[in-house]
Amino acid sequence: MKDVKIKICGIKRAEDVAIINRYHPDYIGFIINFPKSHRSKTPQEVEILSEKVESSIQKVGVFVDSPMEIPVDLAAKGAIDVIQLHGSEDESYIQALQQATGKPVIKAFTIHGKEDMDRALESSADIILLDQGQGSGQTFDWGWISKDMTRPYFLAGGLTPENVPQAYEAIKPWGMDISSGVETDRLKDEAKICSIMEWREE
Repeated sequence: MKDVKIKICGIKRAEDVAIINRYHPDYIGFIINFPKSHRSKTPQEVEILSEKVESSIQKVGVFVDSPMEIPVDLAAKGAIDVIQLHGSEDESYIQALQQATGKPVIKAFTIHGKEDMDRALESSADIILLDQGQGSGQTFDWGWISKDMTRPYFLAGGLTPENVPQAYEAIKPWGMDISSGVETDRLKDEAKICSIMEWREE
């Protein structure tokens, strides 16, 4: 078994949750109140979907510059176990959220060079996420990531069943966050999720 966490993000249907429950990635992600994404769900929809997720799988709520009361409320209800921030949230927001919920916080950073990496490494988030852009589905230069990095991080952006093994061999990320790379025609594809999970278990 590979020593890497797998997060399948952008879950939007009960059928998707059923697939996740069959293959048991470590994390399942729900995008909340972000109309620019076809995967966006309302907090109420996430509450319903999250009830169907097996307890061994960590439920992640993904937010973009959201009013703090929304993640705080969902965390209090047990609908999410982890809070992921994909907007311009600053350090005070991150720390207030950690204090208010007691939940781990993931902060996403767009990586175009060393300055972006330095900014990510200085974050007070529990876990950082390194991406090419806000759900762009494109990879970035993994060479900006040090193989010696000690803090936990998710690699995101353009990951697919075809390049996940390459990414793992290149930089040994703590975790991988995959969304469009396990979709066909904008819907989660069970065969693609199965492929990644079978690779992880080898």
